[in-house]
Amino acid sequence: MARATFFILLAATIAVYEATQTEKEGEKAQEETCVLMVKVLDAVRGMPAAKLNLKVLKAGEENSWQIVSSRITDNDGEVHNLSSGTNFTEGIYKVEFDTKTYWKSVGLNPFHHVTDVVFEGSKLGHHHYTLAVLLSPYSFTTTAVVRSKHK
Repeated sequence: MARATFFILLAATIAVYEATQTEKEGEKAQEETCVLMVKVLDAVRGMPAAKLNLKVLKAGEENSWQIVSSRITDNDGEVHNLSSGTNFTEGIYKVEFDTKTYWKSVGLNPFHHVTDVVFEGSKLGHHHYTLAVLLSPYSFTTTAVVRSKHK
């Protein structure tokens, strides 16, 4: 009986270890492809800003902007994989949040029509960028977490 219990516990430990390794490998693969993500919070309602339209643009020649991607935040106020490592090259980027449409959808009249976060994509190699934005109809604040590529 003790021997059978030992083998059951050993098998369970191996299964948990393998599942953890698979999860870590999946996170690592996503990290290598996802270099830009956002998290948006609604300060008025104290919850994630779900269904907020946003665009990622890259500065081009003569003060022009080219769209890199266009997405909508999920129920957690997040968008992952806004840009992959292959199309996120050195340069100036802008994430444009359509705050007017968002606030109108929840019955509020905002001052800001859009909220832009403009930043420089690293000249020092591959990085991961996480933009956090806290919104209200008359103000916004933002912060960024920039990490080097994991080795």
